Amino acid sequence: MRSELDRKFDETLAEVIGPGGRIVIGHDEQGRAIATNLPATLPGLFDAFCGLNGAVEAVVAGDERLTFAEINAWADRLAPALVARGIAKGDRVGIAMRNCPAWVVTYMAVLKAGAIATLVNGWWQPSELDHALRLTGPKLIIADAARAKRIAEIGGKYEVVTLPIERHLDGALAPLLDGAGTGELPQIGPDDDATILFTSGSTGEAKGALSTHRAVTTATYAYATALLTLLGILTRENRPPVDPPRTLVAVPFFHVTGEVPLMLNSFVIGRGMVIMPKWDVVEAMRLIEAEKITYFVGVPTMSLELMNHPDHGKYDLSSMADITAGGAPRPVSHVERLAHEFPNAQPALGYGLTETNAAGCSNFWSNYANKPASTGRAQAPFVELAIFGDGDRPLPGGERGEIAIRTAANIRCYWDNAAATTAAFTADGWLRTGDIGYLDAEGYLFIVDRKKDIIIRGGENIACAEVEAAIYACPAVGEAAVMGAPDERLGEIPVAVIHVNDGARLGEEELRAFLAPQLAAFKIPARIHFATHPLPRLGTGKIDRVALRRQFGY
Repeated sequence: MRSELDRKFDETLAEVIGPGGRIVIGHDEQGRAIATNLPATLPGLFDAFCGLNGAVEAVVAGDERLTFAEINAWADRLAPALVARGIAKGDRVGIAMRNCPAWVVTYMAVLKAGAIATLVNGWWQPSELDHALRLTGPKLIIADAARAKRIAEIGGKYEVVTLPIERHLDGALAPLLDGAGTGELPQIGPDDDATILFTSGSTGEAKGALSTHRAVTTATYAYATALLTLLGILTRENRPPVDPPRTLVAVPFFHVTGEVPLMLNSFVIGRGMVIMPKWDVVEAMRLIEAEKITYFVGVPTMSLELMNHPDHGKYDLSSMADITAGGAPRPVSHVERLAHEFPNAQPALGYGLTETNAAGCSNFWSNYANKPASTGRAQAPFVELAIFGDGDRPLPGGERGEIAIRTAANIRCYWDNAAATTAAFTADGWLRTGDIGYLDAEGYLFIVDRKKDIIIRGGENIACAEVEAAIYACPAVGEAAVMGAPDERLGEIPVAVIHVNDGARLGEEELRAFLAPQLAAFKIPARIHFATHPLPRLGTGKIDRVALRRQFGY
């Protein structure tokens, strides 16, 4: 049965996108929903919403504070300077910096210049950088000192401009602006290429996911439409949110979560972005209190650290109204804890991929509390969701299969990788996500696991995510990863790698005894390894299973 919140959401959404509503919905040539009264290119988005929200504080970094009007003015100065340097429409321009105001302005300027913003993973080491840069061949790379040093180590013939990002924006951009000429900006259309983001590379070398302006803006409007709908519900119930909203930037801009639902959506809704150079839980709590942060998004381990830190009670974190997880699933056991530790905040969970520009599903507020194992419903009207069986055959509700997404927010292709593109998309535009899941009667998506992460033990299928969820319910566990290991008798057996919370004690037999009431015997890990350090992670924040397999010999 549809929940009361779903009923309110659907009714309010119908007003938002219906006759006389604030967002007009049309369809592209493939029949996919798009917003026809909002800018279809990123330069158009920047100009429109920086004009609308011009006086609002857009970026805070240390003692530097910039409004939306100010960062757009800086981008308007930098874009023609890039053209004067020889950057032409369709050229790739790499951005290789940690989060900072210069990252935001450079991204805006590259797109205004008609180039393809190529978002380089700032955590990569030289060998990983080498692959990504050889793949995409950027004409120019704009980097901070640390990333520029790593790029120099690979010895490629790349033009790199190093920005002193520790300075305020005028000093940080000086190497690009001082003595620069002025070039004429090109005309940019919705179908022109806009961005390349790199997949996590958990199954091999990273692929470059190429998106058009239409794709990136559609994904942004999918999030903005949902927030506009929730705003309508709150307003009708006389519970208006804090205005203007503020978000803590604790995830990297080079990741799709940082780029689209966090950064680009902030332009649309006039949300200030308080930038952390790197994640530090104590600094995060200080900034939440000092800057009156209303919205927090991060991988689940970040909100877990906020809950677990012994100094949690020393800071006023009551301004936070929403705590969202993205980039990795949040263990069900965390949801109740969030409600207890942050009584003024409503938890939420998002599901999207780099290949969908983060558009997908969302679960929020009381719906999330009622169905904490679900990633929610598709982001209507922009996202279509299906479950595929063999031969891409759509399956009915309740049956498990591969999750597929069709949306105008989907990437155009993988850069210079036609085989991977063909494998990922059906002829009629559905993206095969590689995730296994099912839809319940209300259209809520439940993810069982990745296709590749199903362990087959003596003919019995074991979902890694299910075993991990059971392990996370143990209070002593801080991080967990479950994977399959070869076994001569059974084919595969489940093994677990555990990192215990600071100050907690947990033994192998104690954990097995904890799991015994929750899991069938064949699902309980046959081997349990205890890691002395936090588990390795990819640039997306997800646990790096390839590194764990290598570390433990699997």
